[in-house]
Amino acid sequence: MVTDDNFQTLTSGELSVTGRLVDASNATLYATATLEDEAITCIYKPIAGERPLWDFADGCLAHREYAAYLVSSHLGFDLVPLTILREGPYGFGMVQQWIDIDESIDLAKFFSTDHPRLRAMALFDAIINNTDRKIGHLLPIDNDNVLGCDHGVTFHTEDKLRTVLWQWAQDPFTPGEIALLQKAKVELSGKLGDLLEPLLTQEEIEQTQRRVADLLASGTFPLPNPEWPAVPWPAF
Repeated sequence: MVTDDNFQTLTSGELSVTGRLVDASNATLYATATLEDEAITCIYKPIAGERPLWDFADGCLAHREYAAYLVSSHLGFDLVPLTILREGPYGFGMVQQWIDIDESIDLAKFFSTDHPRLRAMALFDAIINNTDRKIGHLLPIDNDNVLGCDHGVTFHTEDKLRTVLWQWAQDPFTPGEIALLQKAKVELSGKLGDLLEPLLTQEEIEQTQRRVADLLASGTFPLPNPEWPAVPWPAF
């Protein structure tokens, strides 16, 4: 849950690195942000530890993680843990609140269900053009609440949606989903678009607006791009 105290601690607290997630392709550090008597466990991804990618500019993944959080928060998806940009022990980077998941939930089965929060995440990913929604990027807190992580490879100008959440492909949007997309259209041309300007290129913001317009025009969840792998590898 995002609170003013959590935001203040994550933003201004002393950041101490205590470990590293060794399976991550970029430097992903397990850390604690401490401010007075408050301590929050978090993930710290310094830009200096980002691995160069052939289709994304160098040194931009942390900004995309934060941009994804802003879209999630401002549009009411609330699917991304509290995320900020700040200085840390290894330089400027992304810091995100750690989420403890319900380990009794079998992700290998859960990802393919018709869970409403997964459906919301599929729509969110279509908006931000997520190129890497793996099963392991799903964070079920309990049977009702699910968050998602690892949004560094998003907002590309080309259609590169790659996800394990295809169970709603070509399903018509509900009235609530249409209202959310209409809100996204307005927000991306206003306050949200202004917030994204320091994080993304103008073309990336314009293409995000185009994707929203295309989703509204089609009225359905997208189909996979036939010219791009539909599912990440490895899927987990």
